[in-house]
Amino acid sequence: MTATSRLPVEGPLPALDGATAWLHSEPLTPAALRGRVAVLQFCTFSCINWLRTVPYVRAWAEKYRDVTVIGVHSPEFPFEHDEEAVRSALDGMGIRYPIAIDDDFALWRALDNAYWPALYFVDVDGRIRHRHVGEEGYERSERVIQYLLGESGVRDVDEGLVSVTPDGVHLAADWASLGTPETYTGYARATGFASPGGLRLDRRHVYARPDHLRPHTWALDGAWTVRARSTTLDEPGGRIVARFHARDLNLVVGAHDGTAARVRVRIDGEPPGVARGLDVDEQGDGHVAEPRLYQLVRQQRPISDRIVEITFLDAGVEAYVITFG
Repeated sequence: MTATSRLPVEGPLPALDGATAWLHSEPLTPAALRGRVAVLQFCTFSCINWLRTVPYVRAWAEKYRDVTVIGVHSPEFPFEHDEEAVRSALDGMGIRYPIAIDDDFALWRALDNAYWPALYFVDVDGRIRHRHVGEEGYERSERVIQYLLGESGVRDVDEGLVSVTPDGVHLAADWASLGTPETYTGYARATGFASPGGLRLDRRHVYARPDHLRPHTWALDGAWTVRARSTTLDEPGGRIVARFHARDLNLVVGAHDGTAARVRVRIDGEPPGVARGLDVDEQGDGHVAEPRLYQLVRQQRPISDRIVEITFLDAGVEAYVITFG
């Protein structure tokens, strides 16, 4: 614990009154938390990087009854401003600890945060003693919790580490084989776009896939409207095509008004079979409804460059970001 005992004081926990709503709790304040160790985590429910941390943070909340775990939901995309959608998504993951709804990013700014996910560890005097950005680092984070509890006088702190077995979208990325970075489909942050002529902004356009896709690039095929933060399919049969190097491929996407839209996935021109993601069957068929992260590919080793074709058989789907794992 020598390194942990040198935890600096990074400043006081700011007021939490900028939250627009609270789930699973009355509004909390630094004064109400005084005397308890607290852990805050910034999240947004469609973020794959946050989803992969969920089993650990949830396990800490269950194990350490002298710790108050607080999720701060700062929405990345417009659909994540829907409080009922947030509640449904988090409840579906078994998250029961307090959630501050940070629709106006007041808490985000107060802590000068810049990442999903990000953890802030607060001692019993309301002082921030440690922070961790991104995934991984779970043992270090749990040791910080244990140290702050011991520092506060809690006796018999269990120094074992939580045992979790993540699966589904919560499974850690295969970092050794992850070669393709995420890309947004909206023009404000899109990278690696390969359809001839480039993106046409804020208007319907019929795109074509190129004859050859370079590694880590993607293309549209069919009639789409590309906006700053998302891309909408205007006619049935449109495709998103990508050449990627990763175990998993996920797409944050939703159908118009949440009505189901049919999707079909092909890998190198063939049904995915055992490489299917959670949201399609072995033939590559599935449905897109409410906007969220859909896992479309989870392949077995060895991992190599693959070309995925995601065909939407119904118009109106809105795509936001392609992520990998």
